[in-house]
Amino acid sequence: MTIKERTGYHISDQFATYFVTFTTVGWIDLFTRKECQDIIISSLNYCQSEKGLTIHAYVIMSSHLHLIVTANPDSDGLSNIIRDFKGYTSKQLITWTLQSQKESRRDWLEVVYEYHAKYNSNNKHFQVWKQDNHPMVCLHPRFTRQKLDYLHLNPVVAGLVVNPEDFRLSSARNYAGLNNTILPVSIIDFGIEEGYVMT
Repeated sequence: MTIKERTGYHISDQFATYFVTFTTVGWIDLFTRKECQDIIISSLNYCQSEKGLTIHAYVIMSSHLHLIVTANPDSDGLSNIIRDFKGYTSKQLITWTLQSQKESRRDWLEVVYEYHAKYNSNNKHFQVWKQDNHPMVCLHPRFTRQKLDYLHLNPVVAGLVVNPEDFRLSSARNYAGLNNTILPVSIIDFGIEEGYVMT
């Protein structure tokens, strides 16, 4: 039985807007390291500029990412973009965490990566990301608003900041109109009476 069959979540429309979650195996706190944050930010930037990914919202927590994203019509589709993003960042994260002198958890991380790879035929030696992305299609304004608020409130609920826009690794800063943001986003406009539009 595949991950899709077990969870019931899958990307049925490659060009619809989805709420997705990428989680590290064992919920490892990789993104407490700025170098690991930078790998994610750089790769998301690349997916936007070169692969046709539109990011409407994001938050980078210590062990996972939440995003609301759409694949542009002239792209290879959302599933392929996600596959490439996770494949590339896996290699980069493994290289940095297992070779950098700044990472004091190298030996432990190697054990965790190897352990999870044993149970995944797609990985030969190491696994960084859980396989399931838990995609949820954003068809209706109320659902989309709920996911947008949930995403932006993650750092508040975790006790990291008081206000969502205070968290540097989040599009809450974009939605608040602040200039010092780390990624461009296509803001979701909920002001259209008959629905909502991506701007």
